[in-house]
Amino acid sequence: MLFFDNHIANIFELRSLEQEEENLSEKKILLGNEAIARGAYEAGVRVSAAYPGTPSTEISEAIAKYDEVYGEWSPNEKVAAEVAIGASIAGVRAMCSMKHVGVNVAADPLFTAAYSGVGGGLVVVAADDPGMYSSQNEQDSRMVARAAMIPVLEPSDSAEAKEFTKLAFDLSEEYDTPVMVRSTTRLSHSQGVVELEGRTEREPLPYERNVAKYVMMPANAIRRHVTVEQRMKRLGEDACGMSVNRAEYRDLSVGFITSGIPYQYVREAMPEASVLKLGLVHPLPRKLIEEFAAKVDRLYIFEELEPVIEEQVRSWGILKAVGKEIFTVQGEYSANMLRERVLGQKPKSGLTPASVPPRPPILCPGCPHRSVYSVLSRLKIHAAGDIGCYTLGALAPLGVVDTTICMGSSISTLHGMEKARGKEYIQNWVAVIGDSTFMHTGINSLMNMVYNQSSGTVVILDNSTTGMTGHQDHAATGKTLKGEVVPAIDIAGLCRSLGIRHVYEISAFDLEGLEEAFRRETKRDEVSVIITKAPCVLLKGVSFPDKCVPVPEKCVKCGACLRPGCPALTKNEDGTISIDPTMCNGCGLCEKLCRFQAIETRKADRA
Repeated sequence: MLFFDNHIANIFELRSLEQEEENLSEKKILLGNEAIARGAYEAGVRVSAAYPGTPSTEISEAIAKYDEVYGEWSPNEKVAAEVAIGASIAGVRAMCSMKHVGVNVAADPLFTAAYSGVGGGLVVVAADDPGMYSSQNEQDSRMVARAAMIPVLEPSDSAEAKEFTKLAFDLSEEYDTPVMVRSTTRLSHSQGVVELEGRTEREPLPYERNVAKYVMMPANAIRRHVTVEQRMKRLGEDACGMSVNRAEYRDLSVGFITSGIPYQYVREAMPEASVLKLGLVHPLPRKLIEEFAAKVDRLYIFEELEPVIEEQVRSWGILKAVGKEIFTVQGEYSANMLRERVLGQKPKSGLTPASVPPRPPILCPGCPHRSVYSVLSRLKIHAAGDIGCYTLGALAPLGVVDTTICMGSSISTLHGMEKARGKEYIQNWVAVIGDSTFMHTGINSLMNMVYNQSSGTVVILDNSTTGMTGHQDHAATGKTLKGEVVPAIDIAGLCRSLGIRHVYEISAFDLEGLEEAFRRETKRDEVSVIITKAPCVLLKGVSFPDKCVPVPEKCVKCGACLRPGCPALTKNEDGTISIDPTMCNGCGLCEKLCRFQAIETRKADRA
C-alpha cells in the first residue's frame, strides 16, 4: 500500500481527532512564509537555518518566535544547508530556507545530500521571484531540484503552505530524501486563513554510523546514485495516489495542468474548466496526467517561468498540450493573462491600471551609502558592486556602480579586472560590498585577492545590518536570529588577519577623510580595505535629533547639495532649495557639500 495512503490520506484532515481532544484548533490569517514556519513548527522541527533573502526572509523571522525550534541566521545559504543536513544526520527534523538565487549557493551540499539521504526529515524551502521584484535573475528552482533529483512540493495558498511543509517532512523520512518546498513571491507575501494545530514532538532518531550512506566518496556515491534513481521512480508512481495531486473535472472541453499560485488564476478566470492541480511537481504523476489529458478536448499547461511540466508532458507523447507558445516564460502570470491568451478577452475599458508617476528606486534620506558614493562620484571612481541597497549607486545621479553579479562578486570582479589589465587599469576602481554580504561570501574573495597578490581597494559599507531584506542581524552585528547578544565579528580585525596591512575604518559622513582615503588607497600597490561606518537610518534605536534647514539668503543656486539625489531636497522655482523636515534625517551631507553655509543643521525642535 502506498505510503501516502498509510500516513496522509488527506492532509487537510490529518490529526483532526487529536485536535478535538486537545482543543488546539485555531484559525489565523498568515503570510505564506508564516504558514511555512508554522508547518515546520507543527511538524516537530528542531533546527532551522537560513540567510535572509526576499521573498523568503519572513520564514525565519516567524520561526524565531517558537522557543522549541533552534533558529539561526547563517552567514550564507551553503552553510545554512549544511547546518540542516547535520541536524538531520543527528536524527532530528531540520529545515533551511532561502530565495531562489540562494539555492545556487546551497547547491553543492544539496546535490550530495540527495545521494546520502536523511536521518530526520530534511526540507529545503526555495522562494522564487517571478517578475524579479527583488532579484538579479528569474530562475526556476524546480529545474535545480530536477538536476539534484529531489522531490518538489508547491502549495497554492497559505493553508497549503502549512500542510505541504508538514507533508514534506513525512515524505523526506519515508523516501530518505531532502524535499524542496517551492514558494513564489505572490505566495510568500500574500495572506490566507490557516488552521493552527498542535506541535508533534519527535524524539531524535538514534545515530548509527553508516559510512556507506553518509560518506560520499566515489565508491559509495556510485551505489547511492542507483538508490536515488530507484527512489525517484517509486515517488513518481506513488504520486498518482497522493491527494495533493488531484483532478477537478468540470467542463471537459478545456482542461488545465497547473500548480502553485497559477492554480488560483485558473480558478478565477475559468471557474468551469477542468483542472489537474499538482501539489508534487517533481517527480510528476505520469499516469494521472495521461488520464486527465485523455478526458479533456483542449489541454493547457499553465506554469510560471520555465516549461518544467510542459516539457515532460510533451516527452510522453501528449502533444496536444499548449503551453509556452501562448504563455510567456517571463514574469508573473495573472487571471487577465488567461482571459486574453485563452479566451481572447481584452481588459474592459476602465479596468486598465491607473496612470501613476514613475517612482524609481532610491537610497533613503540620510543613507550612509549616498555619502560614500557622492565622494566616489566626484572623484570619478568606478565601483564593482554587489547585492544590497548599495546597488542603487548604479542609478543617476550618483552613477558609481558599474557591475553587480551576485553576492560577494564585487571583490572577485575587481580582482579579475586587475589580472586582466594590470594594476594601473584599476586605479580609478574600487569594490563596494555591504557588511552582511561581506560575511556571506566576500571573505573568501578578499582572501583570494591577498593570496594572488592583487592591488585593489575594497570598500566595506558597514551599516550594521542586512538592510535590503528588512534589517536582519548577521555575524558582525552581535545579535542572533533569536535576539541573543553574542560577540560580534570584528570586520577590521578579520581583514588584518588575512595579512592586509592597510585597513582603515572611517565615518561614512567624513567627506574629507573619505576623499583622502580613496585618493591614497586606489594608488597603492597592494590590497587595501576601507570600512565606512554609519548605521542604517531605518534601524531601530537609531535616532536623529537634528534636521538640515536651508538658509535661502545665502544660497547661490549652485545645486551642489542636490547632486547626491537626496529625496528630502527639492529645487524651488527661484533656484533655491527646500528640505522636507518629515524626510530629513539630519545626516548633514547637504550641509557639508554647500560651501556658502546656505544649509544649517539644527535640533529638530528648532528646525
